[in-house]
Amino acid sequence: MKEKILIVDDEPEIADLVALYLENEDFQVFKFYSAREALNCINNEKLDMAILDVMMPEMDGFQLCRKIRESHHYPVMMLTAKGEEIDKITGLTLGADDYMTKPFMPLELVARVKAQLRRYKRYNSGKDEPEEVLMHSGLVLNIKTHECMLNEKPLSLTPTEFSILRILCQNKGTVVSAEELFHQIWGDEYFSKSNNTITVHVRHLREKMGDSFEHPKYIKTVWGCGYKIEK
Repeated sequence: MKEKILIVDDEPEIADLVALYLENEDFQVFKFYSAREALNCINNEKLDMAILDVMMPEMDGFQLCRKIRESHHYPVMMLTAKGEEIDKITGLTLGADDYMTKPFMPLELVARVKAQLRRYKRYNSGKDEPEEVLMHSGLVLNIKTHECMLNEKPLSLTPTEFSILRILCQNKGTVVSAEELFHQIWGDEYFSKSNNTITVHVRHLREKMGDSFEHPKYIKTVWGCGYKIEK
């Protein structure tokens, strides 16, 4: 069965180009030129991923991402023309998993889409995981169902947030660098030392868990090294 990808961009030439490349890779594409037109598709189709432009009239990509995260956990990629750090941080904070700055190379976008989908499939299948359930101090992660509970209350996590928490729990007591987290999650070479993607996701994860940066119960920052969860 073809994987279903939503594309929303008010620039038809961009949306058409992305759709063409993804269709050539045998994806089923749902293409819209406005966020409001895409809402019906989001509510009625079982999508595997969404690619959203940030700057759109009436409803922008940030608002649409927030709508998606109310009910869905599939990967979301943001497209931004500005290339400003604040746009990237805002998108990641709202639950996006990746971003690309326009203009971009279509083949790089396709590669990132495939990486996101591979990761998302691993969550849902539970394959290649030594344990199906990870537990730590009131935190319970079900790898097979991609569900997370904290003190018996459900936590709604994006695929990237879930991945970070899973990797840290699987390596309890060991520091995991931001570079290692990045490569384990995305499986590609897009990381650079100036990239703060992991930092933003960890911050958002702490907020959801009610974890303190100064006196963390769960995720501890080891300056100059990375992150860890104590045994």
